Amino acid sequence: MVTTTGFSTLARMTGKAGGIDDLRIAEYPGPIGIHDTPQIERNVRDVLIDRVIRGLTVVDAPAASDRAVSASRYTDIVFTGSADEVSRFFHEREWSDGLPVVAPTVERVERFLRFTSRSPHAEIAVLPSANLRATAWNVAVNGVMAGCRPEHMPLLVAAAEALGDEHCSLNMIGSSSAILPYVLINGPIAKQLGFESGAQLISRGSNPVIGRALGLIVRNIAGFRPGANYMGTFGYQLAIALAENEDESPWEPFHVEHGFERTASTVTIGVTNNWGPSPGAASTADVSGADAVLELLSREITKKTRLYNFPARGPDAEHVMITLLMSPSVAKTLAAAGYSKESVKQHLYEHTRISLRDFAWNLEHVSIMRTSVRAMVEVGVYPHEYLGAPDDSVRLLSSPDILHIIVCGDPNRNRLMVMEGGHTTPTIRQVEVAQQGD
Repeated sequence: MVTTTGFSTLARMTGKAGGIDDLRIAEYPGPIGIHDTPQIERNVRDVLIDRVIRGLTVVDAPAASDRAVSASRYTDIVFTGSADEVSRFFHEREWSDGLPVVAPTVERVERFLRFTSRSPHAEIAVLPSANLRATAWNVAVNGVMAGCRPEHMPLLVAAAEALGDEHCSLNMIGSSSAILPYVLINGPIAKQLGFESGAQLISRGSNPVIGRALGLIVRNIAGFRPGANYMGTFGYQLAIALAENEDESPWEPFHVEHGFERTASTVTIGVTNNWGPSPGAASTADVSGADAVLELLSREITKKTRLYNFPARGPDAEHVMITLLMSPSVAKTLAAAGYSKESVKQHLYEHTRISLRDFAWNLEHVSIMRTSVRAMVEVGVYPHEYLGAPDDSVRLLSSPDILHIIVCGDPNRNRLMVMEGGHTTPTIRQVEVAQQGD
């Protein structure tokens, strides 16, 4: 494996997850993304080639095993101590997110298991990049650590299932651009368990602990460790949880839009490369107000960093999903002007445009692809309209289907947010609630 500086640990961990314990690595020196062509040629000629040859010809002594604390049985005790000592122990082994944890005692874990019909050690999903099995037991352990309540357990199980869906592409979230996972909750369970869908929703109700539990599952079962294979250049926020404001939305809820009954409760896993800012949009309930909202959304989409991925076509193209959060007042403005969710998406697909000159600049200076627009057209990734003149305006989005709309947030504010979705597709699972928690 050829890597660049800072990514060799990631390569080793990825190799181990794929069954290669002794992956040979040749590391290119420095940040290739800012090196010019002559410097790249020198580094390849003077450094990298020798490292490739060594990796193919020299047998090194086996590396020492990773230090780990394990138990022969799930119920074995790995540590005994005070609350502070437990948090320190977990932090030293990178099992926590740096905040104090609730000790996952056998008694606490078993309380969680009463709220699911899943067998404690049966496989729920296999989570990359570590390719470890998520079970009801280890999902409950992370829920306890996060501060969840036992009745949250069905949501955590559904979240683990959604994380394991191949369309979630969980193995891609380690990007150095810092991809943040989030949980969306729909259906009756949101109110039953006290999830906030209105003002300041990610900071209130049950939302923070479910978000934190998602982050711990990604860390401890999927195996993502910051600075090792979770490579955000400036770090990561804690994962977040949202609930859709179904009562205030003028449209069908997200889960109904995706084929579930309104009475069903669902969990959706998504990701975003950004959180904020949230611009205000004109919210007058007329056509001019709706036009202003749509224009603002179009402008916001063009500000996101992965512009060069948005127009990609074809089965092998990488499609970046976009999640649009809008407060109920903004959604009602659009609905009053006759827009459905589908027609909002179609309008944005047709009207989110950029000049070829600006797009080419982004491809050259923001992307690490180091290719031309023409080359991307010739291999079928970009449509032929991208062969126009520099001042031509081209459609930026590949399809209306890459847009997802969630109505949530303060109903008394006219805010919206465009969350660029990294390399993954939102995946949704129905929550299976046990008959009785006893």
